[in-house]
Amino acid sequence: MGKKLVAPIIITIFSLCFMLFYYGLIFAFIPLSFWIKALIGILPLSLGGVSIFVLVERIKEIRSGEEDDLSKY
Repeated sequence: MGKKLVAPIIITIFSLCFMLFYYGLIFAFIPLSFWIKALIGILPLSLGGVSIFVLVERIKEIRSGEEDDLSKY
């Protein structure tokens, strides 16, 4: 079970780091007003939240023993 948790956790961490780095560069080097930066910042925050939610759901699936999502359909 532990090996199956490694890949989703690593992928989530890498994607969150990429989003932080990418949007951090945008905020650092593109001169925009605070409100525009705040509006643009909503996107990576929402994507990060969804990524963490999906990771938690995947961990629950792995721990419950449900490996194949297609078996439900």
